[in-house]
Amino acid sequence: MGAAKQAAGRAAGLITVTVPNADETVSRDTFHFALDREKLRAVRRREGRYLLRTNMNGYDPAALWTFYVQLTEVEQAFKELKNDLAIRPVYHQLEHRIEAHIFVAFLSYCLQVTLKHQLKQRAPGLTPRAAIETFKTIQMVDVHIPTTDGRSLLLSRYTQPEPEHRLLLDALRLRLPAQPPPKITASRVSPVVAVAAM
Repeated sequence: MGAAKQAAGRAAGLITVTVPNADETVSRDTFHFALDREKLRAVRRREGRYLLRTNMNGYDPAALWTFYVQLTEVEQAFKELKNDLAIRPVYHQLEHRIEAHIFVAFLSYCLQVTLKHQLKQRAPGLTPRAAIETFKTIQMVDVHIPTTDGRSLLLSRYTQPEPEHRLLLDALRLRLPAQPPPKITASRVSPVVAVAAM
């Protein structure tokens, strides 16, 4: 019964259970349960209501609700900065480095909000974290191939997207860029030192 009550959560309070005494046998007369209809009615009357209490007198209730929604959005932004974007801990000691760290975190938050907006429109139900986890498996690799004349051929390539990547890319109307062209690095030639004759 304890496990059932824990699994039911608050709904367990709506059920009245009669349990047999230690010396009684378990039967329909000694063990039964029933729905407490009065409690259920009270819960349903309160369902869907939200009470907002404030000390800001003289404001329109609609404006107060807007302030509250903005407050929850700001709290959610800080939560995402701390958890999803890992702004903390900050290991820097110099002020300009701390500011740079926070600036980069803010830029990543802006990108996350943009991604959230895109997902809300085109892939509802998908969170930015889930989208990033999906795209995380696409990797960029640099392949270095030495040539016979001492130079090196560099091929930068990303791995081909899997079907779940393609599905998400299509939903977001995104296209991966073309694979970058190969680059050839110049051979390392020792510098010539000119000696002036005297």
